[in-house]
Formats: sequence, C-alpha cells, structure tokens
Amino acid sequence: MKSEYIVEARELCKSFGSFQALKKINLQVKRGEIYGLIGDNGAGKTTFLKLLAGQSYLTEGELLLFGTSDPVSQNRQRKRMGVLIEEPGFYSQLTVEKNLEYYRIQKGIPGKEAVERALEFTKLTDVRKKMGKQLSLGMRQRLGLAIALLGEPELLLLDEPINGLDPSGIIEMRQLFDKLSREKNITILISSHILSELEQVADVYGFLDQGILMEQIGREELQEKCSDYIEIRVSDPQKYCVLLERELPGEKYQVRPDGAVRILQPGEGADFYGRIAGRQWIGIYELEQRKTSLEQYFLKLKEESRAKFAVK
Repeated sequence: MKSEYIVEARELCKSFGSFQALKKINLQVKRGEIYGLIGDNGAGKTTFLKLLAGQSYLTEGELLLFGTSDPVSQNRQRKRMGVLIEEPGFYSQLTVEKNLEYYRIQKGIPGKEAVERALEFTKLTDVRKKMGKQLSLGMRQRLGLAIALLGEPELLLLDEPINGLDPSGIIEMRQLFDKLSREKNITILISSHILSELEQVADVYGFLDQGILMEQIGREELQEKCSDYIEIRVSDPQKYCVLLERELPGEKYQVRPDGAVRILQPGEGADFYGRIAGRQWIGIYELEQRKTSLEQYFLKLKEESRAKFAVK
C-alpha cells in the first residue's frame, strides 16, 4: 500500500559525540504539501535535511523516505529528490547554462529541454551565459534551486532558499513554490528562520528548538491560534467578565496575569466590547484589536518548551 507520507521520522535522534543535535523527532510530510521547518540557527533544521539527503546518518530511531526505511533502497529513492542545502554548489568558472548541463548529465536526466525548463522556472534565462562567479547572492540561490529542480523531482529539500533575494525575488520564489506544489504536486520541505515568508507558503509547520520538535501543526489550526483577538484593560476585570458572559454567552476569553481580558476570536467589533464596560461604569484603560504573529507564536512555544525541559 502506497503511503500518504513521503517523509516520516519516528523517535529520530542524531548525535555528534556527546552533543545531541536532534532529540526523538516525530514528523510526517504528506505528498504534495509544503512543509515549513521553523527554528533558529542551530536548532537542528539543516541536520534533519542532511539526514533526508543522505549526507548524514541517524544515531537512533527510524527514518522512512518514500515509504522505505532500508538504507540501500533509500539511496535509490533519493534520485526522486532535489536538494539545496546550505550554500548552492556549482562551478564558478562555468556559465549558468553549462552548470545546469553538467548536473543534468551527472544526474542521468535525458533531454536538454530539462535545462530549459529549469532556467525558465527560476527566471534565469536572461543570465544563462553569465559565469557562476559573476552571480549575485540572490542569483546564486536561484541557480542552486534550478539545479535542484532538474528532472522535476517529487520531493524538494530547501535550506533557507530565499537567503539573499531582494523583495521582488522573494515574491517570485514564493509564487514558484506554490506553482510547483499545486500544479506539479511536488512535495517541498523548506527550512527557514524568516517566519513571515513561511507563513505565506506552508501548509504544515514544524517548530524546532535545540533539537526538539516542539509542535507540528497545520495551516488552518495555526491561523485559528493566531487569529485576531481583542485585549481590554478595565478597572474591574471580574465584573467585566460577568457582563461579557451575560451579553455574549459562549464567548471565549482569558484573564491575563496582568489583569487584561483577552477575547479570543471575537464575534463583534472592538467598540462593542467597550460599550459593555461603559454601560456599567467600568473604567476602560486600554482597548486594542491585535493578532498573534508567527514570530510571537514561535517565541511562546520556545518559552514553554524550555521551561518544561528545565523542570525535568
């Protein structure tokens, strides 16, 4: 039976001597989705991608790639992958076109049209005759991605793929990822610390910190957790909550440690929540509609995770 997952990690650990880079990772990447692996530098993102690419080997646990955990079979399956990890690898003395032709032959991909498709996909056609050493950092990233896309792989592993791109290049890359996923059903695993960009492209998010996968969450659930909320500071929070429950039964809210009342997924506009207080002569010190950013959510997860493991 064909697995719905292209990548599965089960209690996966990776150590370098006494240093544990990955700690009991359990992670699944479904076919056709864009998976965003989020974490600070040193969190273990690149280590995990290198395990998938066969550039490193796990210490404990199990890794399934295209449904197989057998190392020999996995090496064969890696022909179905495109990889861009850390610095793009190419020859500085060759042109963009010649670099792609070299890697096409090395990968055993028939037909020179594969090079044309890669150039077109990554918008490198106009610089095809430019030498590798003449490329800007952004163009180097594009060439690395073009090499990874040769042969239209089923799985793309991309480590910080938008590094060095200008705003226009970032938008184009975002559109490319969406096109590859939606039109060609290519599964993409992207690692990045630029959370605002992953927020716009990923279907699923995995949050890594100090080698620990803190959470794996789908886009819809994350959006729900990060949705708009209203925060109101009043002179009598207890009385205000009683009024809130009477006026809007079932409304979800929290009383924060500082006494502020946070209304989650508000069903009314901010003014309505102010009027509830005003009618009962409850003083309003602050009333603001806010949204939790992906950065704030990640920082909160880190704080909770580190507190949990510090206790242990």
